[in-house]
Amino acid sequence: MSTVNEAVQHTLDRLVAEGAEIGVQVCAWLGQQQIVDCWSGMADVVVGREVDGDTLFNVFSVSKAVTAVAMHMQVERGLVDYDAPVASYWPEFAQAGKADVTVRHVLSHVSGVLRMPPDVTPELMTNWDWMCRRIAEMDASFPAGTRSSYQSMTFGWLIGEVVRRTDPQRRPFGQFVKDEIADPLGASDLWLGIPDLVEPRIAKLDGSAAYVAPSDHPMRQAQPLTVDLMPDPFERPYIRRACIPAVGGIFNARSEARFWAMLANGGELNGVRLLSAQRIESFRELRVHHDAPDPVFFGMIVPIAWSGFWLGGAAAPPSSAPRNMRALCHPGMGGSIGWADPDLKLAVAICHNRMFDAPDIAHDSRTIIGDVIRGAL
Repeated sequence: MSTVNEAVQHTLDRLVAEGAEIGVQVCAWLGQQQIVDCWSGMADVVVGREVDGDTLFNVFSVSKAVTAVAMHMQVERGLVDYDAPVASYWPEFAQAGKADVTVRHVLSHVSGVLRMPPDVTPELMTNWDWMCRRIAEMDASFPAGTRSSYQSMTFGWLIGEVVRRTDPQRRPFGQFVKDEIADPLGASDLWLGIPDLVEPRIAKLDGSAAYVAPSDHPMRQAQPLTVDLMPDPFERPYIRRACIPAVGGIFNARSEARFWAMLANGGELNGVRLLSAQRIESFRELRVHHDAPDPVFFGMIVPIAWSGFWLGGAAAPPSSAPRNMRALCHPGMGGSIGWADPDLKLAVAICHNRMFDAPDIAHDSRTIIGDVIRGAL
């Protein structure tokens, strides 16, 4: 264990020294044991605050993995059917020709319901009922099931509202995640909406190296500039406190790694089972239209399984780090990532605050770190 930890620590210190990272955390599990718990650099350069093991980071779309698991738990409990229409649980959603959109369509990013409301503001985005009402009122951009159309932000409310409505306790979605996923796994810092007391631990984002899509790009319908995944608005206090399930996660690597370790170990971690091993295995099956370019995701062929997870090991970032196309992963805006490789029973979480768009594997911190971990093992 110490050899792996030392190798990762050396790598993080080097990446920070070279300017590839500002502040970074890595935690990894092998089977039922934590094998890496490292950090390096600055959480806030302006005030001189260093990263430590408790520092929290915005992880953006890594949040989608946690949100998807919440839905899978409802299916395993017999409360949701993958092939049932979303409107069977959320009747208002059937408006504007969306009655045939199924839960599976949403998990697979082929629902066509990708657009954020054109009148959205950062303030309105924090209003769960307003967001769900507007999404229900709007028509889809594409007929359900006809093409890949990445639900960059809407994924969270589409999944979260079905979970909320099928939860016998009708808990807010962020509370459901805390009660049913984070607390049972001992992942005390897996937040979809922070409490006041943890805010001082959040690292300051540096978005200077992040790619911003032009105003006429299809991504702008799914992710409007006014609510773009950037330090502003995502460092605003009221945004941090809101449950924005697709992109609003504020995690640390220790807690996030426990989540991925549960998946790497077939749905169970240290005696706590959230999902069956058979269900986890099914998550690695490719979705329909898996080989088609996605207009929202910059025309890329996005390796997404039907389950809402990306498959790791692509030839280029953002999902190259696991080096295994049977690994479950999810990247996040700016370079955060987490993955579970059930073949190795390896789980890795990487959190950081220097948002970047890595052009190739050779310059991708995520892949470099993953290679170091596997090499040391």
